[in-house]
Amino acid sequence: MESVSLSPMGLFAQAGPVGKTVIILLGIASIWCWYQIFDGLVGLFRLGGALKRAGRNESTRLLDPIIGAGTKEALEERFADESTGDVRQLMVEAMSREGRILMARLEGGLPNLAVIASVAPFVGLFGTVWGIMVSFTAIAENQDTSLATVAPGIAEALATTAFGLVAAIPASIAYSRLGSSFAAKGQEIGHFIEEKSLALLRRAAVEGKR
Repeated sequence: MESVSLSPMGLFAQAGPVGKTVIILLGIASIWCWYQIFDGLVGLFRLGGALKRAGRNESTRLLDPIIGAGTKEALEERFADESTGDVRQLMVEAMSREGRILMARLEGGLPNLAVIASVAPFVGLFGTVWGIMVSFTAIAENQDTSLATVAPGIAEALATTAFGLVAAIPASIAYSRLGSSFAAKGQEIGHFIEEKSLALLRRAAVEGKR
């Protein structure tokens, strides 16, 4: 009986064509998962730094489109019957649209993590079922139920299950943690928009009196 290697490359080498295909797909999914995690962490770091600088009234390129939308709305010509509250509401809406665009761009990888977290276990399960089928086929062909007969199929089944979990678990954890972190940052952006709209409205009023 040949020795069975438990290393990732060893398990891949010992798997059949279908098992190898499943492992390759799950390996690609795992790499893509970690890329999305890294991209999400970078986005959170950039957004957190931008909000801190904005809180100190420093310029920040990341939030400039939001500020620009509010400034543009504040400087628009108004009808005589528009109140200050109406103007502020329009400013908040314009800035919120830019805020949603920004968050959608930074959160771009979260849906991919959700897909990997939900699909990878089933892809691994397909490999598991296939490996068990290989074992039963070997038993039928050899008329033998010894460990040497069933071991290759069982090893392939368990390997694909393991690769599925390796891809799915980090994706599931990252989706939950990054999602909650982005939600918190979204609330901070909402507070920033409220405060900035008031500041822009005051500045527009002062400039209008000059």
